[in-house]
Amino acid sequence: MAPAQGGMTRFYSLIAVAAIAGVGVIAYLMQNSKTVSIPANVVVTAADTAGFRGYLLGSDSAPVEVTEYADYQCPACQSFATVQMPSIEERLIRTGRVRLRYRDFPLDQIHRHTRVAAHSAACADEQGKYWPQHNSIYSWQPDWTTKSDAAGVFSDYAKANGLDVAKYDACMQAHTYAGRIQASLAEGEKVGVNSTPSFVIAGQLYRGTLPYDQLKHIVDSIAPQTAH
Repeated sequence: MAPAQGGMTRFYSLIAVAAIAGVGVIAYLMQNSKTVSIPANVVVTAADTAGFRGYLLGSDSAPVEVTEYADYQCPACQSFATVQMPSIEERLIRTGRVRLRYRDFPLDQIHRHTRVAAHSAACADEQGKYWPQHNSIYSWQPDWTTKSDAAGVFSDYAKANGLDVAKYDACMQAHTYAGRIQASLAEGEKVGVNSTPSFVIAGQLYRGTLPYDQLKHIVDSIAPQTAH
């Protein structure tokens, strides 16, 4: 019977080693998880807004500033970013007629990943990569919205966009820009925004997607293009 007992002892020892190893793997994965939850309704401090008006695209001397309030998980915002913006950027922004001012307006009640997405773009901005990250998040919206945890996907976008991922992940874990996002939401509410996308142009609020032709008409009415 002694050989049998020795075999059983080795068998149970192997089970114990496997269990310990399994616990170690789980602990490692938990420690290195990219799960992030950005808090809402935080207290906004002066440092959150000092020197920051929004994410700007275009010339400082553009005669018309278009402020967009948007939610990264909003399908209509995604449509504007991927369908309308290429023409707007090429024909109105790069030509010096319009400067876009992007502001976050997260609809937390219906979009669980929107604030994490906004924070991802803000952390990318730290490294001068705001617009590449912004475009990646919108372009791949149908993919990450189905995930139970989108933070890891956004980290992959950051890597693809050439960011220092360690710095990016640290920014995400620290919730560095939670106050900035909250301030942006409050600003939108103050001017009457209650849906996304919404736009403010020359003090006028426009709700819903603005097609290129409609936006150009508005811009022409404010600052007519002179013939050369």
